[in-house]
Amino acid sequence: MAKKAAAKNAANPKVRIEKDSLGPVEIPAGAYWSTTTQRALESYPISGLRHHPKFVDAYVMLKWAAAEANGKSKGIQAKQAKAIAQACREIVGGELRDQFVVDVFQMGAGTSFHMNVNEVIANRANEILGAKLGTYEHVTANDHVNFGQSTNDTFPTAMRLGILLMLRDYLHAPLAAFEKALLKKGKEFDGIVKSGRTHLQDAVPVRLGQEFRAYGETIGRCHKSIAAARDWVKELGIGGSAAGTGLNTGPGYREEILAQLKKISGIRDLTLNPNMCEAMQSQRPVAEISGALRNLAIETGRIVNDLRLMSSGPTTGLAEIDLPPIAPGSSIMPGKVNPSMLECANMVCFEVIGNDTSVAWAVGAGQLELNVMMPLMQHKVITSIHVMGTLLRQLTDLCVAGITANPARCKAYCEGSMGLATALNVYVGYANASRIAKQALKEGRSLVEIVREEKLLTDEQIRKIMDPKGMTEPGIPGK
Repeated sequence: MAKKAAAKNAANPKVRIEKDSLGPVEIPAGAYWSTTTQRALESYPISGLRHHPKFVDAYVMLKWAAAEANGKSKGIQAKQAKAIAQACREIVGGELRDQFVVDVFQMGAGTSFHMNVNEVIANRANEILGAKLGTYEHVTANDHVNFGQSTNDTFPTAMRLGILLMLRDYLHAPLAAFEKALLKKGKEFDGIVKSGRTHLQDAVPVRLGQEFRAYGETIGRCHKSIAAARDWVKELGIGGSAAGTGLNTGPGYREEILAQLKKISGIRDLTLNPNMCEAMQSQRPVAEISGALRNLAIETGRIVNDLRLMSSGPTTGLAEIDLPPIAPGSSIMPGKVNPSMLECANMVCFEVIGNDTSVAWAVGAGQLELNVMMPLMQHKVITSIHVMGTLLRQLTDLCVAGITANPARCKAYCEGSMGLATALNVYVGYANASRIAKQALKEGRSLVEIVREEKLLTDEQIRKIMDPKGMTEPGIPGK
């Protein structure tokens, strides 16, 4: 068999032959991966989707930290640890990024991608030490890059680290900027009184600024929920090895790898889960962060739908606010401009909500000592953070920051709203106020005309009680 494989290899210089416990495998000659990765490529060509660069970073950072810890404890030779660390440093710096080729839908627990990482690092480390690709003279994927580790503890650790990197680099700043932009508009629009609406029907007056301040406060609360969920994600089960037992790990390994990981990743508040078995069994922290992202998507979707309603028109809708135009809205209707950024926002929010459903099912699918659905979890959560963070940046810069108000339209709606009758309750009673509102609507007259005609209030009382702005604050109008 070996002679036949060698002969085939000589006949086809584009491949090299490597062997594992299942037999020989053809691998592209210039590839840095090895047999497990190649088998995954052949077995799982499912989606064409590759792992997010930040997840690659996270896994390679973890291998780097492990090499430093294992070198310090003499679990592997110093030259091996140094070469592995250098290979990891290069990859995090942008080298060999095309070598992480395993599909996001793969072998359970993520063993395929874990070995893809191990194999690429091992081949590069061997190169650094003077060997050729596929020879493993100095460093092997399993014995050295993976020393003291298992997919059971490294994949959930890399998943959590990847989520933390994404929150830091993709979501935190855009989310804070979105909140700030909404609050700024709240201040800018505070003097503009408009008709409130409940059930999409006329309600008491509100200030446009109150609406926008409420939007900003909601987003701020979503940010706090994500921060609270993050506190669970930063707790790592590294060192649990297979099934959370810690088998084949040396004394002090967990503490040293944590210290190295903090330094390498720049995330200083990482902690260790005191129960390694629990860290293997339960992926609840991933569900927590996914749920917080879902809630952000739900609230963002609600807010952008309000903005779509308030900007509808320009002549047949509410037209209380105007959105910055970013593109022509129709291929056939000249001059049409659509709320395109808001429509994009809805689609992103639906994606995040759907991703959370996948995560919920995956987190609940754990069995006994391990949840094997982690590849799906990390893909969905990291995708949600990516698209949500990018959306919020665009939504803030291209839409919210440039929103302007139409005060005249707001005033007209407010003055004609049947919701103003609410201020009459204290003075003429609910039944009378209801009769006046219905009469005004039927006759196309204002509430004030009928109140004055029936001499229910003096002109001075009408001026004080029926002031729309006064109705936007707590208290009894006119008192």
